[in-house]
Amino acid sequence: METSVIHEGYDSKDMLGSLTTPLFQTSTFTFESAEQGERRFAGDEDGYIYTRLGNPTVTVLEERIAALENGERGLAFGSGMAAVSAILIALTKANDHVLCSSGLYGCTFGLLTMMKEKYNITHDFSTMETEDDVRAHIKPETVCIYVETPINPTMKLIDLEMVARVAKEYGIPVVVDNTFASPYLQKPLDLGCDVVVHSATKYIGGHGDVIAGLAVGKKEFLDEVAMTTLKDIGGVMAPFDAWLLLRGLKTLPVRMDRHCDNAEEIFKRLKDHPNVANVYYPNDVTHSDYPIMKKQMRRGGGVISFEIIGTKKDAQGFLNNLDFLKIAVSLGDAETLIEHPATMTHAVVPEEFQQHMGITDQLIRLSVGLEAWQDIWADLEQALDKISVSSDAYSKVLESR
Repeated sequence: METSVIHEGYDSKDMLGSLTTPLFQTSTFTFESAEQGERRFAGDEDGYIYTRLGNPTVTVLEERIAALENGERGLAFGSGMAAVSAILIALTKANDHVLCSSGLYGCTFGLLTMMKEKYNITHDFSTMETEDDVRAHIKPETVCIYVETPINPTMKLIDLEMVARVAKEYGIPVVVDNTFASPYLQKPLDLGCDVVVHSATKYIGGHGDVIAGLAVGKKEFLDEVAMTTLKDIGGVMAPFDAWLLLRGLKTLPVRMDRHCDNAEEIFKRLKDHPNVANVYYPNDVTHSDYPIMKKQMRRGGGVISFEIIGTKKDAQGFLNNLDFLKIAVSLGDAETLIEHPATMTHAVVPEEFQQHMGITDQLIRLSVGLEAWQDIWADLEQALDKISVSSDAYSKVLESR
């Protein structure tokens, strides 16, 4: 994989010896003749027509991500939500049903809510902890199982091999949001799932300078998506964004290992801090999901969620007391980013659903960056130390431990 992220899908001999993939910053392409234009529009001849329908720089990215996820075809989109919406719209029609993991990114939740209101495409949530739990939520009208793992922001894991096995009994495709793991840490298609989606804004880009989405799966299905929901709704990726992602991908394995190294150090220290009630991280040997992580992930990733002891005001005060760590949504950047899910990434989710998903006012999501872990911890520690916690709150936490 370390070689594929650098070389897959591109041969410099095809581009005048250019070591770096050229940026084809063009909206349209010329034809040698009117007849050639007719052949290309009819699908009788391969070639580029218009960047909304395909672009050489974007094609290299699509071929590279397909290879990294071990899929037949990749598709690039203008954002992670463009990828999610295109795939879900392609798989559903009015009155269908989507089964979802027990937690979802806030905008994915918002999209499903809109689909329900406009087209009566319903959805349900399942913990997906057992085969029986998955089966119990499948309906005759279920056309898709949509999974996040690790789940944003609680870091709960779903056994993808188990879910895919049950889904195949019913002939239902499984779509996995692989954003938190990246293809370096987890390959859902190898575990029997059908489509992988990414917010490429995150680890794939890795530098906080591009908004983008990717999808990988079977060629037949993604060919259909390319000529329908991608082409006609128009959530396409700009060539320059594809060029930025190709640059970011080259260092994905190196960056992911550093993210994981740092996260493991921060995790250990958060667990021991007296003002932290709970810490959620896939590479926690005491967590019930740890066997799933060992089975389907290379390492635990770079995102940690934790609950402080106190109130919403205490949580926000903790964030405000940080020095160089950045209060910001998103993740996977070189900079460490920290946010309050209940009022930020998942603010669109009604409070009762937040509680169901395990999102409390005390929950903090931390995307551990590439800085020296000692500096990251020093900033977290000084802000945690400033939290003033009542003796009653401490007693409750000690009892729960």
